[in-house]
Amino acid sequence: MKDYIIVFITASNQREAKQIAQHLVEEKLAACVNVIPGITSIYRWKGKIERSQESLLVVKTKNSLWPDLVRQVRKEHSYNTPEIIALPIVKGWKPYLDWLDISIRQGKFK
Repeated sequence: MKDYIIVFITASNQREAKQIAQHLVEEKLAACVNVIPGITSIYRWKGKIERSQESLLVVKTKNSLWPDLVRQVRKEHSYNTPEIIALPIVKGWKPYLDWLDISIRQGKFK
């Protein structure tokens, strides 16, 4: 179970989020990406407190695809320092995890 991860990515708007999500699934770097529009992010940037409307991507994938996933997101993302963070999936329903396995590439090969 340790290879499955959930990746959170914030994007500047829904169009950018959907484009990144589409490409991650097309490239088999993710089995599924949920795009959640209209989140409010409050954060510190360059010494100031900022507030932005963003979209959140929730990506289901495997840790072994992390380097390729980050590379793909950085290629398309408008931010210089995009949020790309991962949490392990510690439990999961086996049929769902089996589907995840067949929906993504294995290692570095398509």
